[in-house]
Amino acid sequence: MVETDKKREAIIEGAIKRFIHYGINKTTMNEIAEDLSVSKPSLYYYFPDKNSLVLGVIEKIFNDYFEMVEKDQFADVPLEDCMAGFIEIRHRFFQKYYMLHLSGGSPDSSLNSDELKEHFMNMHGKNIQLHADIFQRSIDKKEIAPMETYKTAELYLDSLAGITSLCILHGNKELFPSKKEMKNILERQLSLSRIFIKGLK
Repeated sequence: MVETDKKREAIIEGAIKRFIHYGINKTTMNEIAEDLSVSKPSLYYYFPDKNSLVLGVIEKIFNDYFEMVEKDQFADVPLEDCMAGFIEIRHRFFQKYYMLHLSGGSPDSSLNSDELKEHFMNMHGKNIQLHADIFQRSIDKKEIAPMETYKTAELYLDSLAGITSLCILHGNKELFPSKKEMKNILERQLSLSRIFIKGLK
């Protein structure tokens, strides 16, 4: 069982490398099998189709993200510092997996399947709840005023996502944002977070 899990993880890691470099839509199962020097029957044993492999990749990325933020969420630091830490983690993931973000734009993209959309929504809900729980702890510590934590967390995350979208929209129109643009996204998100949290006090 451990060997099976290792093989599955190796396939996912290989798929992530190719997806990041070429995008999901331009990558075939045959290319992934060749990259990893595994037979096609072996690849299809673990992932019956490309959609199931994409789901495995997305699950891996989200699991890694939540492992990092959940590790830090109980740190005894002010809310502003806690949120800043989360923004920096999220920004690192955004930079690393930006090509996967681009792959979702095509109507025939594997990222547009109902199963994956449902998975994205579940993970988004989990992220909102994680932030809502942190807001609630800050309320309990009288660090911020009482409010509807889930709705506030949803608005907070949507606001951060809006900054990313606007910065990309008004960027240099290259395939990948420049270092300057990435830095701008991070700085604006951190500024918004500070203003948002001050408004909760």
